This record gives sequence, C-alpha cells and structure tokens, in this order.
Amino acid sequence: MSTEIDPLADPTDPADPAADPPPAAAGQAKPSPVAEVVAAQAEQDPPKPDPVALERDHFREQMLRTAADFENFRKRARRELEDAKLRGRDDAIKDILPVFDNLERAVAAADSAQTIGSVVEGVKMVLKLFEDVSERMGLHRIPTVGQRFDPAMHEAIQQKETDDAPPGTILVEVVPGYLVGQRLLRAAMVVVARKPTKPVAPVEALAAQEQTSEGNGAAPTLEAVPNSNAQGSSGGTSA
Repeated sequence: MSTEIDPLADPTDPADPAADPPPAAAGQAKPSPVAEVVAAQAEQDPPKPDPVALERDHFREQMLRTAADFENFRKRARRELEDAKLRGRDDAIKDILPVFDNLERAVAAADSAQTIGSVVEGVKMVLKLFEDVSERMGLHRIPTVGQRFDPAMHEAIQQKETDDAPPGTILVEVVPGYLVGQRLLRAAMVVVARKPTKPVAPVEALAAQEQTSEGNGAAPTLEAVPNSNAQGSSGGTSA
C-alpha cells in the first residue's frame, strides 16, 4: 500500500515524519568540535600554578621559620647566660664563706682573749685563708713597691721627689690592685718617685748680692778669652 503525499501539507510540520528538522535559533549556534575539545581539556586539567608565586611563598615561609628559630636561640642564650652568672656567683660565695666563719670566730674570741697577740695571730690565719681561697679563684695581687710604674696596672695618686729611687719607681702602695687571670680587676693606687727639681735662687737674694758687690766697689769681672789672632800676630813679631 503506497503512501500518498498531500501537496497542500506544510513540509516543516513536526507531525510529518518526512519533514527536515527546523534550523537552530539565532545566537544558539552549535559549538565547533575544536571548542568542545578545548573546553573538555580545561575541565580535566586544572590551571598550572605560577612558578614565581611558588618561589615567593617558599622563601617567605623559610624566612619566617628562620626568624622564629633565631628568636628561640636568643631567648635560650640569654637564659643560659643568666644561669651561668648565678652558678659562678654561687661558687664564689661558697669559697668565701669559710673566711667569714673564721672572722666571726676571731671576733668572738677577741672578747675573752688574754693578750692582743692571740687576736693578731687569729687575724693572720684568717688572712692566710683568704689568700688561699683567692689563689684558687685565680685572684692575684699586683706587685707595686719597687716596681716600675705601669699605667695599665697602676694608678698614680701622688708623686714624691727623691734621690733614693729612679724616677717612675713605685715608692708606696696606698690601695692594692688585683688581677683575675690576665684581666685587670682593680688598679693599684700608688705613690711614684720623681726626680728632684734644682732649687732656684730667689730674686731677693740676687738683689742683695748685687748691692753687696756695689758697696765694696768691685765690679763684676769677666773671664778673659784668649784671642787666637792676637797670639798669632805676637808670635810672628817675636820671630
């Protein structure tokens, strides 16, 4: 059975199965195959990060980490330094405590001592103990009397004119000085020898001497100086 075609029917009628599909509306054109491929790749592959930004973030993180480590080191070093100072002070006090103990015993024994000699002997023993403790701690007394004045070790508070010692020699120690190892703890205060100055005749004495010479009628004489030319001429005449 053949199908009849109505010559009056609309060829675009959707009811007609033989009719062609309607064209796409304006602005809704079908994308090209290339655009579809690019869009698919963009959806599958995320955008690559900027290498400059990655390097910047890396260095920033490293800088922050270094700053934090340095701050921790600074705090730890300050704490260790304070602990070392406290330990050093404690050790020094422990070494000096026996000296104080013996001084207290000496003061207590001085009240009941029969003679002053026993008190002096006790004080000498305490001083010897202090010298032993000081030597263990590295404390040394600076030599002064008879030594040459050293401005790095000594402090001159007075100069004394004398012929008994060369100039610059230390005559008296006023306050002792000390060294801790090779470091100066306190300079020694000393009196240093100085060359005596020659006495100058006062003006009144010179004036009196001149008046005495004028009263006696004696004029100041000048020592004759031989003239070599005169001697030569006289010698030639005699010849």
